[in-house]
Amino acid sequence: MGEKVLYEINEKGVALLTIDNPPMNALDELTMLELEFLIHRIEEDKSVKAVVITGKGGTFVVGADIQKVQDVGTAPEGERVTARAHQIMNLVENLRKPVIAAINGTCLGGGMELALACHLRIIGEGAQMGLPEIMLGIMPAFGGTQRAARQLGRCKALELILTGKFVDAAEANAIGLVNRVVPQERVVDEAMDMAKGLSYKSPLAMAAILEAVIDGGGMDMERGLQLESRCFGKLAGSEDKKEGIAAFFEKRKPKFIGK
Repeated sequence: MGEKVLYEINEKGVALLTIDNPPMNALDELTMLELEFLIHRIEEDKSVKAVVITGKGGTFVVGADIQKVQDVGTAPEGERVTARAHQIMNLVENLRKPVIAAINGTCLGGGMELALACHLRIIGEGAQMGLPEIMLGIMPAFGGTQRAARQLGRCKALELILTGKFVDAAEANAIGLVNRVVPQERVVDEAMDMAKGLSYKSPLAMAAILEAVIDGGGMDMERGLQLESRCFGKLAGSEDKKEGIAAFFEKRKPKFIGK
């Protein structure tokens, strides 16, 4: 593995995944398979506390492989290909460790869908985002219709998807598509700094929060509140909770162990 998705982990437990599929970092089959493999690896690796995903060079990710999309010519084939993509994007979203998209350049189509599957997004001042599939006579199908509507609201999501318009970093920030706009040359560094800050937090608490927010987002309020209670219950007797409260009273930084 590692031909099209580069992997490294630093001493703080931050894993950096870099999509390296020139010229536009398209999500072809091998790239998706490598991404899937690495997310599974990160899921099992207790030393990884947080994840940053970015693109090599001046591009984040520009969509799927258009040549391969052209070759998908029947309804069953289209459903099979997109269902497989959904599995991989769901792995990213459902990872119980925070995943930050460092959007270092153009982020379109499947690239924006990957960014939407991440929990947090930092964008460079010169980057653009969009879901322009309609210009090809198709639609976002790596989860974009569902995640965009849930994160932006139906009205704004439909505007982006139906028009295929690109949004610059300032507009992406204004509509709540990203968390932060930073200078272009600082995107990955800022994402890594954010991930480093998260790496000091309780892994148990972060996992519980991600479960409550992400899984609860598809529930009605009553079921969501029940899930919140269950997630809190998992933390109630933990060593991390005891350490966090002790550190508060002792006016020191907590040292969480994930137990």
